[in-house]
Amino acid sequence: MDISLVIPLLNEKDSLEELTAKIAGQCSSINKSFEIIYIDDGSTDGSFDLLLDLKKRFTEIRIIRFRRNFGKSAALSEGFRKASGNIVITMDADLQDDPAEIPRLINKIEENLDLVSGWKKKRHDPLGKTIPSKFFNMVTRLLSGIKIHDFNCGLKAYRKDVIKAIPVYGELHRYLPVLAHWRGFKVDEIEVTHHARQHGKSKFGARRFLSGFFDLLTVLFITRYHAKPLHLFGFFGMSLSAVGFIILAYLSVLWFSGYGIGNRPLLFLGILLVIVGVQSFSLGLIGEMITSTGERSIQYAIRDEID
Repeated sequence: MDISLVIPLLNEKDSLEELTAKIAGQCSSINKSFEIIYIDDGSTDGSFDLLLDLKKRFTEIRIIRFRRNFGKSAALSEGFRKASGNIVITMDADLQDDPAEIPRLINKIEENLDLVSGWKKKRHDPLGKTIPSKFFNMVTRLLSGIKIHDFNCGLKAYRKDVIKAIPVYGELHRYLPVLAHWRGFKVDEIEVTHHARQHGKSKFGARRFLSGFFDLLTVLFITRYHAKPLHLFGFFGMSLSAVGFIILAYLSVLWFSGYGIGNRPLLFLGILLVIVGVQSFSLGLIGEMITSTGERSIQYAIRDEID
């Protein structure tokens, strides 16, 4: 199989027929064998029944149906597990991602890349969606060090090795370029066309934005400090303890000079900083012991192995 298209959906019945026809047309035009894996993430609008009808006309369709809504990461994870194509392309089912970009994504990834992310430079979304997205992308770009403009774009192309090497859960689908880069895969982006939503309504909400922020912290930790937790907790612990010791040393000098320090708030601050610092350092040591115990289970993305 040349191409697997993994498409999560939630109540997108009105878009599915047009989307499928456009995908089939694009893949046929470049003479590539393909499969379309639709993951119905708990739709209630009859999307599943329509998919069954479409499968009678498009034999390339494969359908996965969840019993309830589990979220986009869960849908992508299951789709990745089923995908058999050498190149895997993800897109949203709402027709905002243009299937005409499929050939460009394939051409780009064949330039010795492992992951190509779409960049919706000109978006057709309400401000309530675009402004949080711009802020999210800016923060992710600064903290991760990856120069990608649009981590949120659902239109991406992967080599099979990438999707098999990266676990997807929570809201980590947003950070697949970060996780892939950390594992040594080559990541880049291309500008893609973005269309205004024609059917249904957006599933974006403030709760997803908050969840994405917490998952960003998770990604930063597992990519930078997963194998060396003491580098993170030890740094904070030693910094806090050092400030605490300086405060206590200063107060000790005052005490030896005859000044009373028993009721000074600075004394309690110094003691608190030392205690919290020691606890943080100890947490890092415990993390190092856990990492050392489980180091045999750590998996690395191996590009080649020659015996």
